[in-house]
Amino acid sequence: MMERTSRMVFDPDRVAAQFGILKRRVGGMPLHYLDSAATSQMPDCVIEAVAAHDRTCRANVKRGVHRLSEEADEAYENARAEAARYIGAADPGEVIFTGGATDGINLLANSLGQEMAQGDEILLSQLEHHSNLVPWQMLRQRRGVTLRFLPVTPNGRIDMSSLECLVTRNTKLVAISHGSNVTGALTDAGAVAALVHDRGARLMLDGAQAAAHGPLDMGALGADYYVFSGHKVYGPSGVGVLWGRKELLEDMQPAFGGGEMIGDVTLEKSDYLPPPHRFEAGTPPITQAVGLATALKWLSSQDLEGLRLHMKQLTDQLMEGLEHIGRRRKIRILGPLRGEPRLPLVSFSVEGIHPHDICQIMSDRHGVALRGGHHCAKPLHDLFGLDGTCRASLAAYTLRGDIDVLLRGMEDCIRILG
Repeated sequence: MMERTSRMVFDPDRVAAQFGILKRRVGGMPLHYLDSAATSQMPDCVIEAVAAHDRTCRANVKRGVHRLSEEADEAYENARAEAARYIGAADPGEVIFTGGATDGINLLANSLGQEMAQGDEILLSQLEHHSNLVPWQMLRQRRGVTLRFLPVTPNGRIDMSSLECLVTRNTKLVAISHGSNVTGALTDAGAVAALVHDRGARLMLDGAQAAAHGPLDMGALGADYYVFSGHKVYGPSGVGVLWGRKELLEDMQPAFGGGEMIGDVTLEKSDYLPPPHRFEAGTPPITQAVGLATALKWLSSQDLEGLRLHMKQLTDQLMEGLEHIGRRRKIRILGPLRGEPRLPLVSFSVEGIHPHDICQIMSDRHGVALRGGHHCAKPLHDLFGLDGTCRASLAAYTLRGDIDVLLRGMEDCIRILG
């Protein structure tokens, strides 16, 4: 059955069949990949697109007039346009290709930081990934800026009630997660943007976790900057996107210098090209950008409402199963309660059992790939009084059977380790 938009009605088995890696076995067992918040798998069409580009038109961009270079340049700029479509950007020129979300945040910290000084404030939250914490700490060391932090509620959400008093006349930037990689809590970006802009500050959203559940609409979100990584949206690693409002990018100084970001160079000075090129020094991730564009096009072609419903059902199934097991051995689930809006990831701890031990047994005895530790959010785990958690994160290719195996494996882990 085809919808008028030509998207196929969501069929999880059909989607899973497009990921060849899921056919492999781990220690003789089927693979149950539940670590997509760290790195999602790529559909076969993305792998083929990457190979085809390198096989037929591998060349540098912006530098040559020979046929391969022209074809590579066209593919690269087409990828920029595809990324702009996916995120609802007004202009492809607002899309900067980076090495990933971490690279994009560092680029912002280095560029915006050139205009900041002692007394300026940056507002973060207590649940941020290290990638949205460490670059601002480094900026504090360089420029003397002040970092302030939005608190987190007991259910793992950013405490919006404190926003009004923490955004002051000295606040230059609010940089927070669009969706938490630990609690799964989503940020009400529109409400944050309205207050932030009213106070004359700017808003950056870390979309590393939320972008895979798009498409997005930058105009509706109200953010001024947005970052995400290719390897979390079914695309290659080594590529990401930093989006910024055109007028803001035009005022930003480049973070890095090198070839192809300049208009003219003398021994004494250089002039910079307009955005986005002034922020893409040197050879960009050309092949990776082609793969990312294919991934975003593939994702956009899915029945996204059906996909969201599927992942909500699986998330509820997982949480209900853990709650049932937790009646016999205390299990703590972080984040919003079952049935409440959240990303399709669940972080949990089992009393008296280290998450690394659980993950090892799940892999060795059940073929289940989980993530164990503090998930690059140690301050948040410290806040919750936890050394670490196990995290199961779902994607378009996750099936009910994967959750069933995980829950059976948890019973096994508690039997062995308890």
